[in-house]
Amino acid sequence: MATPVQQPPQSSGGKRKGKAPYVQAKRARRCDGGGPRQLEPGLQGILITCNMNERKCVEEAYSLLNEYGDDMYGPEKFTDKEQQPSGSEGEDDDMEAALKKEVGDIKASTKMKLRRFQSVESGANNVVFIRTLGIEPEKLVHHILQDMYKTKKKKTRVILRMLPISGTCKAFLEDMKKYAETFLEPWFKAPNKGTFQIVYKSRNNSHMNREEVIKELAGIVGSLNSENKVDLTNPQYTVVVEIIKAVCCLSVVKDYMLFRKYNLQEVVKSAKDPSQLNPKQLVQVGNGKEAKLESGDKSNQHDPAEGTNNQQLVPENNEELGQTKPRSETQVVNEGGAKPEHESQVTERSESNENDLS
Repeated sequence: MATPVQQPPQSSGGKRKGKAPYVQAKRARRCDGGGPRQLEPGLQGILITCNMNERKCVEEAYSLLNEYGDDMYGPEKFTDKEQQPSGSEGEDDDMEAALKKEVGDIKASTKMKLRRFQSVESGANNVVFIRTLGIEPEKLVHHILQDMYKTKKKKTRVILRMLPISGTCKAFLEDMKKYAETFLEPWFKAPNKGTFQIVYKSRNNSHMNREEVIKELAGIVGSLNSENKVDLTNPQYTVVVEIIKAVCCLSVVKDYMLFRKYNLQEVVKSAKDPSQLNPKQLVQVGNGKEAKLESGDKSNQHDPAEGTNNQQLVPENNEELGQTKPRSETQVVNEGGAKPEHESQVTERSESNENDLS
C-alpha cells in the first residue's frame, strides 16, 4: 500500500498549492464515460443554438432527440456494468495474456457506456453540440422539423436552431477542400444533381475567409456534376458550413427555407397566413385609437370584407366631415364676405344717421 506523500511546510509568504492535480482528476472522471468530450474532427452530431441557457438547452435536446430517436430507431439498449466480462483472477499465469484480456475488457466496457446522444463542449457560447452514435443526424432532424411543421406544436423554449452535422474536419482551407470532395459526392456527384446554396457561419475563428470558402465549395459541387446549379431562393439542397475555432462542421440539408432555416421557434409559425393576424390583433387591442391606427392601412380601408372596421371609421369621418363642412362654409363666407361686412356697416351707419335726423 502506497504511503501518502507528505507536503512540505509552506513558508510564511508562501503560495498555495496549484489546482492542476485536481483539474486533471476531474477531467479523468469526466472522460470515464467514454468518447470525446469536446468538438473535434471525425464526429457526427447535431449543432444547437440557444438563448443564454445552455444547461436547459441540453435538457431539452436530450428530451426531444430521445423522443424522436426512439420513434425512428427504437428504444436505446443499455448494459449494466456487472454484466461486463471480468478479467482473469489467477487463472492465467501468463501476465501478458492477462494484460491483453484486461485491456479488451476495458475497451468493451467503454463501448457499452457510449450513449446514442452525448453532449460535448462546442467551444462557443450559446452553442451546444450533441454527438450522435448509430443514427443519421440529417434524417432525424428533418423528421423532427417536419413533424413540428405539420402539427404546429411547440416543444422547446430555449432551443433556437437545430442543424445536423454529418461530418467534421479541420478548419483549414486545404483540409476542407480535401474532405468536401468525398463528403459531397452522395448528393451532387453524377448522376445525382440538384440546385444548391451554401450557408456559412464562423465562431471564434479569424483565419478563415467566408468568400474564399464559399467559392471553393461551390467549385467542388460544380466539378462533381455540371448540372448542379445555384439557387438562393428555394434550393433543393443547402450546404451548411459551421466553423467553431479549428473545427469545420459540414452537412447537406433539405427544405432549409421551408423549415425557416431549421429554427424550431419559427417553424411552428410558418404555415400561418399573415392576413389572419390583423383581425386578431384588432380584436385584442379593442376599439381605441390604437386599433384605428393599426387598421388604417389602405388595403383594409378599401376592403369590403372588413365591415366592422369600416363601420367604426366611416361614421366618425362623416361626423368630422359634417362638422368641417359648416365650418368651411362659414369660413368661406367670412373670407369672401369682406364686402358684405362693409355693406352692413354702411347700412348700420345709414340707419343711425336716419335716427339722428328724426
